[in-house]
Amino acid sequence: MENNNKTELTEWVRLYTKDLYAWAYRNTSDKELSEDLVQETFLAAAESMSGFKRDSQPKTWLTGILKNKIAEHYRKSIRQNITTTLPSDEIASFFSSDGRWGKSAMPHAWQSETGNLTDLPAFNKIFDDCIEHLPAMMNACIRLKFLDEKKGKKICQELGITTTNYWQIIHRAKLQLRDCLEKYWFVPRQ
Repeated sequence: MENNNKTELTEWVRLYTKDLYAWAYRNTSDKELSEDLVQETFLAAAESMSGFKRDSQPKTWLTGILKNKIAEHYRKSIRQNITTTLPSDEIASFFSSDGRWGKSAMPHAWQSETGNLTDLPAFNKIFDDCIEHLPAMMNACIRLKFLDEKKGKKICQELGITTTNYWQIIHRAKLQLRDCLEKYWFVPRQ
């Protein structure tokens, strides 16, 4: 690596590490993984500095590399058979044999709250904890769809999954999130 490139990369590390880490953490909910992904991003940038054409801002280029590193991580997770869905017997516990909600799993009417729940720091903490405890692929799909507002087709491409698998993951993640929020935030009406 040329000295000019080393100096420039050092400056980018100083300028963009914090923003890249925040972006990675928002998409993974894992501090150590986010740190590793940002480090891998800068290593990849160092290896391909000569390929940076300067038709975009350095931060944009680095964010693109980081996005690819995150997608790679989730694709690798799938290949390593990380559980991406609820076990079928746990799914079955939500429903009766005729496909209706089981009595013990039926959604409860939630107490209506005044104002927006996302304005309450306590709710946000519980909601984040519920998302964080989802299996890796569910976590990624929920974050990409609802927090980053990406389209399903784009998410499938980034994570290397089929559309059918994506919608199944989203459905099962919503069931788990509902269950978690009912346990830790909402008190069922009697």
